Amino acid sequence: MGATAAGIALLMLLCLGQAHGDHHYPNGVGGAVKEKKCDYSQGRWVYSSSYPLYKSSDCPFLQSEFDCQKNGRPDNLYLKLRWQPTSCNLPSFNGIDFLRRNRGKRIMFVGDSLSLNQWQSLTCMLHTAVPKAAYSLRTWQGLSTFKFPAYNVSLMLWRDALLVDLVNKNGTRVLKLDSINSPKPWKGVDVLIFNSWHWWLHTGRQQPWDVLQYKRNTFKDMNRLIAYKLALTTWARWIDSNIDSSKTQVFFQGISPDHSR
Repeated sequence: MGATAAGIALLMLLCLGQAHGDHHYPNGVGGAVKEKKCDYSQGRWVYSSSYPLYKSSDCPFLQSEFDCQKNGRPDNLYLKLRWQPTSCNLPSFNGIDFLRRNRGKRIMFVGDSLSLNQWQSLTCMLHTAVPKAAYSLRTWQGLSTFKFPAYNVSLMLWRDALLVDLVNKNGTRVLKLDSINSPKPWKGVDVLIFNSWHWWLHTGRQQPWDVLQYKRNTFKDMNRLIAYKLALTTWARWIDSNIDSSKTQVFFQGISPDHSR
């Protein structure tokens, strides 16, 4: 699995299927006691004998680079850790309940390898919960879609590490910090989970652009945090202008710990 931040971001998505908004518990007379909202980002990792929620060997579509045990990691204690929020208790993950609650919905992860990690983990958890359920896995024009037809639930992945436009102009790769005009399959989705950070730090051969452009100015390089802020401001404005918040829930995972091997 990836870094702590990746785990928390995925955890928040899972909570959507099991604990919407305020928490309610029976009061013994048919009513409910309303408790304050829980901040899932504050907490700690605790040992749980019921974990892991799936075995990598039982997930036929798990990509090999995400199979730590198969790749020779000698310890396995990390597989027994679950996130415990400080101010509330979370119910145990129930894959069948998640699928039922999200029947007919489309959930999309957008970002880099952390998004891929989260997408793979969630599909493996759900496949383990309903191992005999039919599923389909299709990749078309960069969009990967994992679907459970019986529940009409689609889990999608769109690899887009920088979120803003990266275009080729006469052989020069131009990262346009103020533009999102290239086709994005983000509209009409019920839940969007974005992440972007690590690719903004790459230099040399790993850097995915040659120059940066903001408005009419072109830069060979600039402070990466400034570039990141400009791009995220563009992204946020695009979300505000194009996504109906009454129909689509949007999450963003920002700066995360290094997860390179």
